[in-house]
This record gives sequence, structure tokens and C-alpha cells, in this order.
Amino acid sequence: MTTLLDLAPARRSGKPRGIASICSAHPDVIGTTLAHGRERGREVLIEATCNQVNQEGGYTGMTPADFRRFVFEKAKAAGYDTAKLILGGDHLGPNPWRQFEAEEAMAKAEAMMAAYVAAGFGKIHLDASMGCKGEPEALDDETTAGRAARLTRVAEQTARDNGLPPPVYIIGTEVPVPGGAWHALDGLQPTAAGAARQTIETHRTIFRQQGVEAALDRVIGLVVQPGVEFGHEEVVVYQPDKARDLVGVLDNEPSLVFEAHSTDYQPREKLTRLVADGFAILKVGPGLTFAWREALYGLDLIAGELDASYGERSLAKAMEALMLAEPGYWQRYYQGDAASQHVLRHYSYSDRIRYYWPHPVAAAAVARLSQALAGRALPPTLVHQFVAAVTGHEGPLDMATCLSLAIRAVLDDYAEATAAQ
Repeated sequence: MTTLLDLAPARRSGKPRGIASICSAHPDVIGTTLAHGRERGREVLIEATCNQVNQEGGYTGMTPADFRRFVFEKAKAAGYDTAKLILGGDHLGPNPWRQFEAEEAMAKAEAMMAAYVAAGFGKIHLDASMGCKGEPEALDDETTAGRAARLTRVAEQTARDNGLPPPVYIIGTEVPVPGGAWHALDGLQPTAAGAARQTIETHRTIFRQQGVEAALDRVIGLVVQPGVEFGHEEVVVYQPDKARDLVGVLDNEPSLVFEAHSTDYQPREKLTRLVADGFAILKVGPGLTFAWREALYGLDLIAGELDASYGERSLAKAMEALMLAEPGYWQRYYQGDAASQHVLRHYSYSDRIRYYWPHPVAAAAVARLSQALAGRALPPTLVHQFVAAVTGHEGPLDMATCLSLAIRAVLDDYAEATAAQ
């Protein structure tokens, strides 16, 4: 937790630093991230979202305690010191239960908050901005802050009851669509400076009114839109000039930094500039599984070249059949004709294919690919043809190495960008 608490002081001292927030439940991503953190001697922050992990299982089927066990098992396998591991809960609020009346949804959100904190999640993003049944799509600052204070009270009490250190908090909700936008990205603008100030002041006022003012000392960051986003086929990169007024807010808030969501696919130099400007917590998720899938599809092509019995693009064909048979994770997001939807299913930056990898059909297809390549030292000429991430690697290449290198290429960008400047 030391890194999180040091972010604002580091910015004040003129030596800004940051941390990547890894938002994924993919086993290879988590395992590689922890091995990468061990090698660099860095704290690792891994976060779960309210839809992904909650007391009812979420779409991963994991409760917060299950997710903690999963990550700690990966840490043990990677030789990573869990004392340096930070678990975070993202968008914790009533979002998974928006179809219910507000009181029922908030009761479920309180149960979720208690489950996260009791499981040892030390970084909590409070997000009660969404309307429930019969309410507007987005709520006003006062209602949002009031519900956030209610959830904070549960978090504080749960920590006390379990003898745990109290969490640190992130407030604010003006973020890109989780997993990337699926609409046109024209006219994307950073959060207005005045809106950021109002969010901060409203939370401070209402937290004091509701008796959770002690938690204000542990509010370390504010989620804002810095003007970065990715869609299916485009990336909006950070433009510092557009965010100048927003960045200026931090000059009068020495205890805070900004948290930036959807920083996936930003070039390293843009990530570095984000950290320098005070966006010290950089969230990344789909960009990691996109890189993993990209390498996996390259290995699928290599297997077809090496083993005629494997077939041509066996894995990709299996994934296409699966996604067509069970379109729930992509259908409402990918527009266009059949050919356009086919490309998006496999190659969109939003990487909605990531939801299918735990499926038994997908797992079997990956296992078949692994079997086809098992025991082989892959010819470097073939690997260089089909897996871009291995460029510059010295030594034997196999499937596991190729997949690890693809993930590490992304992690390296974040590690360099968040190092002390």
C-alpha cells in the first residue's frame, strides 16, 4: 500500500511516479504480471470490478474471497511477495443490481462492499453514480456522494470488525465505458476542472454530514476523464494541452492524484506524460488480453504450418463458432454487416472475446493448440512471422514464452511510464 500513499507526495516533490492498475481475471495475465512485478521489485495492484467479482459470483463466478485466493495462488507460483500485493475493488456500488429499486440495489452493494473489505481488498473505488429502477441514468453529485458515504460506512466498520487496516478510497465516476467505447469517439473532452472541484467538495461535505469524515484522510484519488479512450478500431491518445485546466485542479489538492481509466493502447510516451501530469493510477485490462490473444492467434497459425493434422486456424475457427452460438457478450456492441462483425469479434480493441476464454469450448481449443506445440522448440523464423512480441528475444521459443512476452510488452510500457520521473 506504500506506493498508493506516496503518489500525491511524490507529485508535490516534483518527482511524480505512478502505478498500473491491472484489471483482469485472466490467469496468464495475472501470473505474468506477478512474475514481472517480482523481477522489477515493484508493488503490484490488481483490481476486480463489481460485475466481474461480487458476493453472488459475478460473471467470473468468483466472490471477493475466491478472487483473493486465485491471485494469491498465482503469486505463490510466480514467487511474488504478497506483502507487496494490493487488491482493489473497482466501481463498487449498485451497478450489478440497477434493475432493482434503489434501496434493494444499495443493500446488495453494501453486502458486496463488506465482502470485498473482509477479503482484504485495500483500495476501494466508490461508484454509486448510476441510477437504479425508476431513476435517471446518471445521478447528481449529492445523491452519488450520499450513497458513496453509506458504502464507506460499511467498509470502515468491516475493516474494524475484521482487524484489518482501513481501506484507501477513490472517488469520482466520470470515466469511459468499461471495456472501451462502442460509439463514435468524436469530440471526446477531458473532465471540466469545475466539475472535478465540485465532485471533491460535495464528497467532503456529505462525508462529514454522514459521520465518515475520518475516511476523507484516506481518499487518495479522483477518477476523471483525461481525454483518453479506445473504441473498436481506434484509440484517442492523451493530449496534454486539452487537459491543462483539469490538471491544474491538483495544484490546490495536495493530497490527491487522478485515476485514469481505459488507458489501454496508449503509447508509452503518452502514459509517461499522464503520470507526469498527475494521472498517477493508470488502469489497463483489455489491452493485456488483446496482446495475449494476438500472440495466441499467431501460434494458431504456426501450429497449422508445423502439423498438417492440426488444421488451418483451428483455434480461431473454434472461437468463431463459439461466439456465434453464444453471442451475448458481443452482439449488442458490434454493429455492421456480417463481415464487419466477424472482424470485430476477433480483433476489436474492446476485446470482448476475452469473456469467452474461460468457456469449456475455448479452453479445449487452447489445450489442443498447446498439445500440438508441446515439446517443440518453435522455429524462430516462423515465430517472427506470426508473433510480433518476440522481437529481440534471445533463447528458445515455445508457446508459454510467446504468450508471456506478449503480455510483458504491455507491462513494460506501464512499468517504465510509472517509474519515478
